Amino acid sequence: MFLGTHTPRLDEKGRFFLPAKFRDELKAGLVITRQQDRCLAIYPKDVFEAEATRAMSGSTTLAKVRDFQRMLASGASEEKPDAQGRLMVPPALRAYAGLDKDVVVIGAINRVEVWDSEAWQAYQATQEAAFAEMNEEISGLA
Repeated sequence: MFLGTHTPRLDEKGRFFLPAKFRDELKAGLVITRQQDRCLAIYPKDVFEAEATRAMSGSTTLAKVRDFQRMLASGASEEKPDAQGRLMVPPALRAYAGLDKDVVVIGAINRVEVWDSEAWQAYQATQEAAFAEMNEEISGLA
């Protein structure tokens, strides 16, 4: 399970250090892809494969299913952290998420998300007030 908030920096090659506590789960390989809200999602390869299987279960006769499958797969890139635990973010994905230098890496239970620092601050500010209400609405988690 991925938890916590971390603030690494991208280097000139578009790499950042994965938080040490995430490395074991991701060292065998991972998939980085676009996520809604203009951030990136990093999945362990097996978790991404389960997500892809779920996406494939929909009928491709439905436009929304095709659209989702295309967006998920076309933005995905299989990667492997280097020996120092650095992960290279492909240029197209950096552009999608607006990543430049300061990034925020958050644990999001089954995935890691990578946000532009300013975008994360803005998102967090808008969601903080509604967080307690969301907890009650989502699957009776209260």
